[in-house]
Amino acid sequence: MSLRRLFRSPEAVAGFVILGLLGAMALTAPLLFPGDPLAIAGQPLLRPFQDWALPLGTDRLGRDVLAGLFHGARTSLAVGLAAAAASILVGSVVGTVAGFAGGLVDEVLMRITDAFQTVPGFLLSLALVSVVGPSLSVVVAAIALSAWTGPARIARAEVLSIRERDYVASARVIGMHPIEIAFREVLPNALPPVLALSSVIVAAAILTEAALSFLGLGDPNRVTWGGMIAEGRAVLRSAPFLSVIPGIALVFSVLGVYLAGEGVVESTAAREGQA
Repeated sequence: MSLRRLFRSPEAVAGFVILGLLGAMALTAPLLFPGDPLAIAGQPLLRPFQDWALPLGTDRLGRDVLAGLFHGARTSLAVGLAAAAASILVGSVVGTVAGFAGGLVDEVLMRITDAFQTVPGFLLSLALVSVVGPSLSVVVAAIALSAWTGPARIARAEVLSIRERDYVASARVIGMHPIEIAFREVLPNALPPVLALSSVIVAAAILTEAALSFLGLGDPNRVTWGGMIAEGRAVLRSAPFLSVIPGIALVFSVLGVYLAGEGVVESTAAREGQA
């Protein structure tokens, strides 16, 4: 996949521009707003542009909305990327083992996968965070636990096809251990379709984290966009900007991840079509 082909796609360009801005916000948050974003910074309920020292105003407690927006980007990116990486790792391992081993192992792992898929992902995350307690690591684990089934099924389908190929048979003939064959020869070739799910998982993870924070189940020591939206509910009529601003940021972040993922998929499909 060449960068020239990738950036011919308007969706990819728009997506990567949005992701670039989101990444810049996350990286520069400690530099531009080095203090505690949860600390009181001024008079409560200042409207946007009323005080240029606090350009997006303050919330009910006098906390800087712009600082919260930047630090919230760090939380959203951290949760989205970590949850996607964990779910793809677990799903790829489960799918590879199931597809390569076959038989009873395949049957047991797929029934476990079915059991997880019968429970709505958000409800599973909600239940786990409610039982264990709200923290960033628990939120990431809860989201990954509800998202690994998709990568597992795709990895299994790819492995079922790849395990019958000649180079796998050759590896068996020369005496390679089945685990070595599965994870060194088969899994790397099964990964591309699995990785195509990453943008969907990241977007879903960002939304799930925001929803958990909105319900008061996010990490209380971190600023989150869902928490900011929830904070603005009490004054929605008199100060709608407290919910609207983080809501817009949330929409654009999910849109950017989706558009970037679509652009990568289209570029890859075009390359394969030309090949």
